[in-house]
Amino acid sequence: MCGIVGYIGDENATPVILDGLKRLEYRGYDSAGIAVIQDNKIFVRRDAGKLSHLSDLIQNDPINGNIGIGHTRWATHGEPNTRNAHPHLGSTGNIVVVHNGIVENYLELREELSAEGVIFNSDTDTETIVHLIERFYSKEQGLLAATEKALTLIRGAHAVVVMSSYEPDKIIAARIGNAGGVVVGYGDNEMYVASDIPAILERTRQVTFLEPRQMAIISSTGVKIKVIEGEYVQPQIHIVSWDPISAEKGEYRHFMQKEIHEQVRSINDTLAGRVDFDEGMIRIPELNLTKDLASRIEKIYITGCGTAAHAGMVGKIMIERIAKIPVTVEIASEFRYSDPIIQDNTVVLAISQSGETADTLAAMEEGRAKGATIWSIVNAIGSQAMRIADGYISMQSGPEIGVASTKAFTSPLVDLYMMAILIGHMRGSLGESERKRLVNDLRLVPDLIGQCLDREQDVLLVAEELKDARNALYLGRGINMPIAYEGALKLKEISYIHAEGYPAGEMKHGPIALVDRELPVVAIAPKDPWWEKMISQVEQAKARGGSVIILATDGDQRSAELAKHVLWVPDTPWLLSPVITVLPLQLLAYHIASLRGLDVDQPRNLAKSVTVE
Repeated sequence: MCGIVGYIGDENATPVILDGLKRLEYRGYDSAGIAVIQDNKIFVRRDAGKLSHLSDLIQNDPINGNIGIGHTRWATHGEPNTRNAHPHLGSTGNIVVVHNGIVENYLELREELSAEGVIFNSDTDTETIVHLIERFYSKEQGLLAATEKALTLIRGAHAVVVMSSYEPDKIIAARIGNAGGVVVGYGDNEMYVASDIPAILERTRQVTFLEPRQMAIISSTGVKIKVIEGEYVQPQIHIVSWDPISAEKGEYRHFMQKEIHEQVRSINDTLAGRVDFDEGMIRIPELNLTKDLASRIEKIYITGCGTAAHAGMVGKIMIERIAKIPVTVEIASEFRYSDPIIQDNTVVLAISQSGETADTLAAMEEGRAKGATIWSIVNAIGSQAMRIADGYISMQSGPEIGVASTKAFTSPLVDLYMMAILIGHMRGSLGESERKRLVNDLRLVPDLIGQCLDREQDVLLVAEELKDARNALYLGRGINMPIAYEGALKLKEISYIHAEGYPAGEMKHGPIALVDRELPVVAIAPKDPWWEKMISQVEQAKARGGSVIILATDGDQRSAELAKHVLWVPDTPWLLSPVITVLPLQLLAYHIASLRGLDVDQPRNLAKSVTVE
């Protein structure tokens, strides 16, 4: 997961930045770099691979200065090589940028800048930012104004840090949306900036967290905070415990809340190195999928437990719609006892956050024994489910501490979507124009997630009303039916409220008997192909006195008229909608449990990795 560290003060910035990047190394990356201002010039060192490569490079060709920025990168645009590693210099060599996020409109900006004569030296979206800042820079306007203007032109969720030899007394950092955090640290005549607290914990306990659409102007003596295109605001200083666990939570009360908010970054990371937006192609070499194998696949079994099984249910629809292959989803604990019909041209795809779930591993063994090709989607690198598979996809979500899975649910949804595109392309069942459209839709997802997370306070208001409920019914149809299951699971896992997820069309075949004024009915009804049917089911629940909460697409007046509460989500391509619709439900469960005073991160009777049957 991309890491950012910056320093300004009296010390040599290079070892401070390298140490900070080292402390973020566990998050994963494929290249690293550092930029330091020395004698009013910017010097950059960067390399593909691990930080040890960068350290060796700097040892052989040192750079020293009192101000610098560094970055570890997961590739999203361009290969993970030295040319595409951050930091990125502008054409003059006087402005340098590091960045987390995806510039959704970078192709338009790149064409515009190229027409103005700008020469690009990388394949990244990030380089458009530094050239935009250069475009607007003048001695009269200064670096702050130039950066602010540039940021208004880029779409998406971002964390951006800028430095210039024109003004070597400051670092400018900005946060747009939820592309990971930006934290400013206070020292004695020195200041720090980082994407997360562990990078600077050894050096300071006093920090300020940037809110979305805020900028920080950092000097060696302090920081000024302003809203992008707005007024200056008073920085709020937080005192962080030296306890590494508390520090890792940062500004959040629980790990689960933090991990919900990390989903912009975790989705960026699962896209990293796999999506070629220019060509509209998906590349997942670890899956070991060949055209021959793709053409021979006759059936796919998806297996997993709990949240992973719900992800598989979404994946079934994605794969069948995009790749045109029949898919069956089997709960892993039942799979090997069901005597599944498996032949040589069958794939068994296991989904597991830990990669060590006993039932899932047993299902994989059953599939192998019957001659299937075995794939896995796993978060834990080097886990058993990854090692024994014929091919795998790493979720690249980063560590998930909270027992109730959140980011390790949305990442495999995106992985399944990418896999469906890849299989469809290799089989020839997916046309070029449709493939490019589906790939291009992925560009939207991080920002859509950020928009949802920005609405957390609206979800909290609903949670305050539902916190004393004893039961709840979650309804969904089509690709969002599994999200009803997942929303109900999250609520029961951490709040201990009985909740049932159900196919909305089946409500009248039994569960409608439960509906009364005491039963909250949560209806997942975005503007997808099933919207009209969902509205019909909502009307049935409301007619019987049900207290209806609708999860609806922005601007849906019919839902607003029917519901007691509406959880709004931005308009999203329907095949990717589960990545977005699950977010308010995660937040709803989290806040209900928190309001009830429960142990959100370690709910009773549950474990993160279930290693027994």
